[in-house]
Amino acid sequence: MKEGTADLARTRFSVLDTAPVWAGTTATDALRNTMDLAPRVDRLGYHRYWISEHHNSHRLATSSPAVLIGHVAMATSSLRVGSGGVLLTNHAPLLIAEQFGTLEALHPGRIDLGLGRSAGTDVVTTTLLRGSPPDGDDFGPKLDELTSYFAGDSFADLDNPVMAVPAHDNRPPIWLLGSSPSSAVTAGRLGLPYAYGHQLRPSESVAALRAYRENFRPSAHLDRPYSIVAAFVIAGESDEHAQWLARPVQLGFLHVHQSGRTTVYPSAAEADEHTWTNEDDDLVRQLFAPQVIGGPDTVRRSVEELLSTTGADELMAVTMVPDPADRLRSYELLAEVVGLVSPATAAP
Repeated sequence: MKEGTADLARTRFSVLDTAPVWAGTTATDALRNTMDLAPRVDRLGYHRYWISEHHNSHRLATSSPAVLIGHVAMATSSLRVGSGGVLLTNHAPLLIAEQFGTLEALHPGRIDLGLGRSAGTDVVTTTLLRGSPPDGDDFGPKLDELTSYFAGDSFADLDNPVMAVPAHDNRPPIWLLGSSPSSAVTAGRLGLPYAYGHQLRPSESVAALRAYRENFRPSAHLDRPYSIVAAFVIAGESDEHAQWLARPVQLGFLHVHQSGRTTVYPSAAEADEHTWTNEDDDLVRQLFAPQVIGGPDTVRRSVEELLSTTGADELMAVTMVPDPADRLRSYELLAEVVGLVSPATAAP
């Protein structure tokens, strides 16, 4: 899609799940909420269900995306299920190839391998994951090694006796994820599909996705550019209701900004009891005003504007609210306003 008027009927809508942990709940609760949500959004007509990777975090339970992807794929029938994304710098490419080759073998045509360039955690945790301290930017060499396992021939030329079973003939689509124009340029030059984190850095979304299209080179992966924009989407019965639903995740954002510590996300009651200052509101507005938060009419307008300005081909909704029923209802409302389902068939 180029920048211009969004055609919602031709746009795919997907889900990014970070398995958030809210005050009064546990990581186990978060994972069970994922397993409850995925088949429900599958029935609503969403296209993908991606799972993020985070480590050493009290508030996010997605430390083992490959394991969770396998469970979600088994519990659903139509969704493409993938990583949003595997942080390649943390892992041996051989392990990732084996994991995602296995997933693709068991769920053919339904697995996506999204890759992130950052470590996504602290240096100590990265060192433990890698088995050694990080030493510069090794994303490029690791990506080359990873793709060679799926191709099944490059390493044979180097007399490497190792093959990733069963990756040789089970290659899922590889995506590059990012939240900056530089990652977009890299994705374009490699000819990879690209997913941009608008929920992380909305100020760069338009520039990054334009850079991706301008730098795109056709490849064995993709013959023309294809992009996803991931954004916070919180749909309520009204604008006021949606803003209330968004307050806990906004307060969680403030906690990190003010203290640098990542505790569990606050509850709705904690958000209600918080005394919001003008400074709080200004900080929250910078990140959340460009997101998709509101009642049905506002959500539809915001979706159309976001897709039109960025030129993205697909919207991936990140819906972070404490009550699982409210989260499901938000996805139902989004599905209704963009035409995935009719109101009469939205409820599972």
